[in-house]
Amino acid sequence: MHRVRMSVQENRLVSTRLTDADYIEYIESRGQGWVIELDGTIVAFAVGDSADASIWALFVEPGFEGRGFGRQLHDEMVNWLWQQGHERLWLTTDPGTRAQRFYEAAGWRIVSSETHGDVRLELYK
Repeated sequence: MHRVRMSVQENRLVSTRLTDADYIEYIESRGQGWVIELDGTIVAFAVGDSADASIWALFVEPGFEGRGFGRQLHDEMVNWLWQQGHERLWLTTDPGTRAQRFYEAAGWRIVSSETHGDVRLELYK
């Protein structure tokens, strides 16, 4: 998953301090994760954080974009978060990116700009 995360051209990590332990915590303690594999290699993944009703990660490796993987993961993750009893979900992303447009097309709405430059989007059940 980290290989996919580091391969994206937008919403790049500013800090490289993200570790395997971070992924494990979000998947095993805070939420749930999903992957799409092709020939045994992860090409897309998503992690929903039920502890704070947020999207922690949703990334598709460049070269595998445009195949519907992102939307498939998004819908599965959002449905799971709704099943956890959340009525409002949130996420942050870089402004003006394909990710922002993807989320807006899926019904998310910008509610604010964060102090570090990201936009905050929310989705209501």
